[in-house]
Amino acid sequence: MVQDDAVIGCTGELLVGTRGAVGPGEILVRVRGGSETFLAWSQEPLPTGATVLVIESRGCREVDVIEWADPLDALGGDAADAG
Repeated sequence: MVQDDAVIGCTGELLVGTRGAVGPGEILVRVRGGSETFLAWSQEPLPTGATVLVIESRGCREVDVIEWADPLDALGGDAADAG
C-alpha cells in the first residue's frame, strides 16, 4: 500500500461519522487543489459533521483522523487585531 503523504496534516469534515475501532466513516478533504473523499478511521467514534485532522495515511484512500478544533478560533476577534 502506497501512503498518501499529501493528505497528512489536512483538515476535513466527516460526511459519515466514524465508529471508532468498529468501523470507518468518510471524510471530505481539500487537497491537491480540489476536494477528495477518504475512508476515515478514529480511535473513538466521531459524529457526522465533525471537523477532523488527518494524522496518518493507511494507503488505498484510507486515513486516520482525530477531532480538530482550530486553535485560532479560541482567540475570537483578537487574532484579526494582532497585525
